[in-house]
Amino acid sequence: MAIKGIDLAWISTKDMKRAKTFFADKLGLEIISDSPEYGWLEFCGIDGGASLGVGQDSKESDLKAGQNAVITFTVENIEKTKAELIAKGVTIVGDIIEVPGNVKLLYIKDEDGNLFHLAQPLEEQHAKGCC
Repeated sequence: MAIKGIDLAWISTKDMKRAKTFFADKLGLEIISDSPEYGWLEFCGIDGGASLGVGQDSKESDLKAGQNAVITFTVENIEKTKAELIAKGVTIVGDIIEVPGNVKLLYIKDEDGNLFHLAQPLEEQHAKGCC
């Protein structure tokens, strides 16, 4: 297993419309993904680099608005990586989630309980990073 890169950090929001206005209109970030059906927005700066994700706050998650930023590690094969991490004793949280045609995701925890995302991009533009 090898982490390919750190391409995304994301936060939760209580109000997607307000977040969209703040990051796009007030800060001038470019919207590179807008998926209301998944409660997700993704932004990048004019020079590219890592992207900022904004996810809808939900009752099902311990990740609440104003309390988190989640670092995402990009991997080539999430199923293989999951198996390797389990063998190494890494705490896996939940199952692999797939956003069809976009990304496969898996939460892991470090020894302090911090959550991280593993992400396997499914589209070429996401594999190249922001913008």
